[in-house]
Amino acid sequence: MTLVSLRPEKGRLTVPGFSNLVENFFENDFPGYFHNELSKWAQPSVNIKNTKDAYSIEVAAPGFSKESFNVKLEDSLLTISAEAKEDKLEEGEKFTRKEFSYSTFKRSFTLPKAILADKIVAGYENGILKVTLPKAEEAKQKGAIEVKIS
Repeated sequence: MTLVSLRPEKGRLTVPGFSNLVENFFENDFPGYFHNELSKWAQPSVNIKNTKDAYSIEVAAPGFSKESFNVKLEDSLLTISAEAKEDKLEEGEKFTRKEFSYSTFKRSFTLPKAILADKIVAGYENGILKVTLPKAEEAKQKGAIEVKIS
């Protein structure tokens, strides 16, 4: 019975049974597959700021173009989504492996009623989508009022 053998075609020591598991793990792209499966569930990080005049939502979404985004407001539900497909084809080269990139996400936020829906603006710069939601006048914070105690 041989416990350790040398595989001349690969030039490395193997242990029967264990070697197949390791080879399959690294040679059959399991880590790449696992990473792609996890990335389907990943959501971009979000910062939400509350200032005197508006709410500001910043979405960290590098790698997208501004045309990839869709910002939609229905009743009091703000939905931010994006979809990007990258299909690079280089002519004249022989490929043994080629990977395509596809990214998508969708985030929804329930907004307070005192938002001026027709004044919402969005911009995308340096991988950050920024959505500004102006507050209606009655929702703006007033200065502190001192109450005298009698």
